[in-house]
Amino acid sequence: MKAQLRPALTLLAFLTLITGVIYPLTVTGLAQVLFPHQADGSLIVIDGKTYGSELIGQQFDNPKYFWGRPSAAGYNAAASSGSNYGPMNPSLEEAVQARIDALQAADPNNTLPIPVDLVTASGSGLDPHISVPAALYQVARVATARGLSEAEVTSLVEKYTEARQFGFLGEPRVNVLKLNLALDGIQ
Repeated sequence: MKAQLRPALTLLAFLTLITGVIYPLTVTGLAQVLFPHQADGSLIVIDGKTYGSELIGQQFDNPKYFWGRPSAAGYNAAASSGSNYGPMNPSLEEAVQARIDALQAADPNNTLPIPVDLVTASGSGLDPHISVPAALYQVARVATARGLSEAEVTSLVEKYTEARQFGFLGEPRVNVLKLNLALDGIQ
């Protein structure tokens, strides 16, 4: 038994050192050297003030800001998850209807069709982007609340529209935090 126990414990200690200490420190060190912005959380820091991460959605509910995609996780990165409601679940229908009602109450004159990403939560509940139609849907409300022309706000939406990844993956999208910071004149 001792003949088997000693090599097993030695191997356990050796593999723990490699996989639990050496490998994580190496990967972390390389990430800090090669990709420091991403390794530090892709934080948006302007004049020493941190406004958030460009990769994690935040809640905006003031009419003068663009609203992001709803979050089933309450915009809590530690609780990242979807709602897991199926399409026939009455709770999903109620949540979507409540979001539709909130959008219509915030901008009762808007007759554009409401984009689906403004009323349904993403899989992670932390999506920082909205579709271009979702941003354009909100232009009139934001322009009115800020006393700007719709053309000025539309111009900002166009400026902060990100192209498809690698030119062919996904759809063009707008980072809500970056757009709202630009509206405040911060970015």
